[in-house]
Amino acid sequence: MVERTTEAPSTHENTHRPDAGPVASAYIDGGPVTGDRETIPVVNPAAPRTVVGYGAQSLPEDVDRATAAAAAAFPGWAQLTPRQRADAMLAGADAIAGDSAELVRQLVQEVGKPAHDCAGDVNGGVHLVRAFAALADELGQFEDLTGRPGTASADEVLLQQVPAGPAVIITPWNTPVYLCLNAVAPALIAGCSVVVKPPEAAPLALTRALHLLAAALPAGVLNVVPGSGAVVGDRLVRDPAVRSVSVTGGTATGRSVLKAAADTVKKVALELGGNDPAVVLADADLSTETLRELIAGSYSVSGQVCFNIKRIYIHESRYHEFVERFTALVDQLVIGPGDAPGVHLGPLTTEAGYRNAVRLMEHAQQSGHTVHIGGRWAEGFEPGDGWFVRPAVVTDLPADDELVMEEQFAPLIPVLPFSDEEAVITEANRTEYGLASSVWSGDRDHALAVARRIEAGNTFINAHRVGASVPLVPFGGVKQSGLGRNHLHHAVSEFTEEHAVIRYSDPHEQIPGISPWTALQETADARTTG
Repeated sequence: MVERTTEAPSTHENTHRPDAGPVASAYIDGGPVTGDRETIPVVNPAAPRTVVGYGAQSLPEDVDRATAAAAAAFPGWAQLTPRQRADAMLAGADAIAGDSAELVRQLVQEVGKPAHDCAGDVNGGVHLVRAFAALADELGQFEDLTGRPGTASADEVLLQQVPAGPAVIITPWNTPVYLCLNAVAPALIAGCSVVVKPPEAAPLALTRALHLLAAALPAGVLNVVPGSGAVVGDRLVRDPAVRSVSVTGGTATGRSVLKAAADTVKKVALELGGNDPAVVLADADLSTETLRELIAGSYSVSGQVCFNIKRIYIHESRYHEFVERFTALVDQLVIGPGDAPGVHLGPLTTEAGYRNAVRLMEHAQQSGHTVHIGGRWAEGFEPGDGWFVRPAVVTDLPADDELVMEEQFAPLIPVLPFSDEEAVITEANRTEYGLASSVWSGDRDHALAVARRIEAGNTFINAHRVGASVPLVPFGGVKQSGLGRNHLHHAVSEFTEEHAVIRYSDPHEQIPGISPWTALQETADARTTG
């Protein structure tokens, strides 16, 4: 059964409201927005009756002011050199780094994940701003293609990447600072002005960090409008002044954004959900280190990472050994509040995510699947009414079970045996997701042969966790896991357009097709008049 001490309360019922708390407020055209705005409580998922802050609900006119400010600031920001933009970004990164301790503390309270994960969120975000600023000397120049095949008889062929225009960035709650700056930083260095909509569930640390970054930039270059997707998000995406949209979130959100952006034909980049398979071949090295890697890749942030392992396929010759040893290690995982020492898993961040995890667990138990519930509570900790779900390994379930076919975003991992590699490749590709995947084998050629057939944006070999994706190559999904790519230059390209400049000295001779027009002759008088 699912272990609970009490039923978790609704986030809007019986919450303890402190006299004061941080408010995630809008930042528009160079300063924070003051005045009365409706707020909604931000609760601690480890103790949902405790309010840790409030999220301001921006008004439609706030959204319009933000996009107008971004549109007004765009020409000046775009005309700066990349080095000038980088210098401003670096000053903002330093401001965030100087406030990292408080940002980590707020993240622990609002997201619930362990402090070491929150530190990676903040410090990783600072690193991203600096990494994109470091691209400055490689940007803003013409690429000379003159004389290459395909340039015909043109005297000169130049290509440049130009900023697309004001950008809207909609960010998720699971890794809010890092994933937001992963889009904000390439947009800024590309020369775009930006409007960010923070996540409603966890706006506090991100909004604080964005205020610090925005204060280092010219007014209007970076604007922040917290609020609901229905009011703020939809209005931002539909605004005709906005030329590109970047969304990290669920697939349903991505579909809505695509529809809303269609009327004004914007560039849209989507990093959406994943249902990542890990395929463990018969010749895999099942050392303790390998098992640790699989557990970290499955259960980090309590399963709430888009490219976590969501399902494990293990060759039948290793299946029983794997399940026994894997579950023994899962038993050692420590669950508790993010600020408790030694914690591996915190609570789920949202009430909806918690309730879905409970539903999936109960369905597995009622369907007769084998559900091994592991982990142990942190020393001296009682879960109370927090949104905690203990890590589970689910076996003896059919290949088309919901837990296998859909992204669970919870610490519930199905493990399925296979006997035929053709069949397991088919199963790995069976869902509509294709973000990441992994193949585990001691034979490089064998692993590559399987990896090349898996439908995913990234396939790792003998790894599959945060940090496995390297920045030189693009990261993103296929099928319904998204559109576009990020990482360094790939991310910058999502916020730019290609502009070709082609020069001819004698187009009559260099470009075929002028002969039908040669009958056109000017008279001497006309030439003199001209």
